[in-house]
Amino acid sequence: MKPTDHCISEMILVALLLYALAPAALFAPAVEAAVPEAGQVAQVAQPSQTVQRVRIAAERFYFTPSRIKGTIVEIVAESEDTSHGFHIPAAGIDALIPARGKGELRLRFEATQAGTYIIECSRPCGAGHNTMRGVIIVEE
Repeated sequence: MKPTDHCISEMILVALLLYALAPAALFAPAVEAAVPEAGQVAQVAQPSQTVQRVRIAAERFYFTPSRIKGTIVEIVAESEDTSHGFHIPAAGIDALIPARGKGELRLRFEATQAGTYIIECSRPCGAGHNTMRGVIIVEE
């Protein structure tokens, strides 16, 4: 047995031990929520009030999806162009979605009562900036 064969055997043994002893979630595939097409509504909350994740694409002058239903929502937003704001006035949320390729915004929205919560871009992004809106609909 060559010294390199011995090292490879040890590495395989360590990898097998790590796999056997590590939490299952470490090796589980990542689950991504499907992003609905424009005009569709993202159904995100279950009656059990579990936290769900919704991916939002921001692009002049739209949020996609622009209608989300849920009570507790983890939002992951990315821009397809310039930086945008993500403002939910009723929840006191005002955050920056970085420009394309500069990262993503992650935040959690938890409604305390039923209603329609407006989402708007709070960073000037061009001539249609004032029309860049969406909603989170919370039903009882």
